[in-house]
Amino acid sequence: MVSSKETTPAAYLKSLPAERRAVVAAVRAVIKKRLPEGYVETMNWGMLSYEVPLKVYPDTYNKKPLSYVALAAQKNNYAIYLMCVNGEPGQRHVVVDAFKAAGKKLDMGGSCIRFKKLEDIPLEFIGDVVASTPMVRLIEIAKAARKK
Repeated sequence: MVSSKETTPAAYLKSLPAERRAVVAAVRAVIKKRLPEGYVETMNWGMLSYEVPLKVYPDTYNKKPLSYVALAAQKNNYAIYLMCVNGEPGQRHVVVDAFKAAGKKLDMGGSCIRFKKLEDIPLEFIGDVVASTPMVRLIEIAKAARKK
């Protein structure tokens, strides 16, 4: 995995070649438009990260902000990390079904959707997933996972 050393979203975008910047910017625009209230955009883990600020929820297992969505231009592809897909029962099936309905091939790990070009992902659906989990719900999921 390629990890950027940039410290701001603007610097990260500027560091990308124009073609890759355009793809990341398009997905980023959808994420920012549909992101529920309270999450913040930062650079974390070497990629664009949308997360719960530590001042809102400091009790994370690793003392880092609770991640909700992340976006990166990797060496051979792009990746969107949708943490809510792992935390909510049945969400993975929703993703699989949405890609199938859109006629798109899904390349997915645990919470990571990999794609080679913008046309490979159903952007409207990505926006729907991003909009699906209010910050308070993500915190509840994190707390429940810590109890297990």
